[in-house]
Amino acid sequence: MSEEKVTLESLALKKPLDKLTTKELRELCINKMPLIAGVSGMDKDTIITNVKEFLEIVEEEGAVSPYKDQILTIKGQIKTMRADKVKVESRKDRTLLRRKINKLKKRTRAMAKAV
Repeated sequence: MSEEKVTLESLALKKPLDKLTTKELRELCINKMPLIAGVSGMDKDTIITNVKEFLEIVEEEGAVSPYKDQILTIKGQIKTMRADKVKVESRKDRTLLRRKINKLKKRTRAMAKAV
């Protein structure tokens, strides 16, 4: 019986490993990667680590976002806006500040994800 090498592409996952639930990860390991033993007693992070080792996926450590400086300045703006929001009396102005803060938060998340 010839064993094919299991690759990330051959698994045909609908979601990235980090987004799978613990139950889905356990089923994946039991059905596709029987060489990983003791999956039923592992937590999600341990299972993901073992799957990445099994598939020989190497993560780049210390990868810094090229937008790090921009993200930090935007977070500084958010911090000052939050302080201003507490001081504002008008409900309309608080709502406007809240919306601006949410837009800035979305922008920082998009920048961080763009790596």
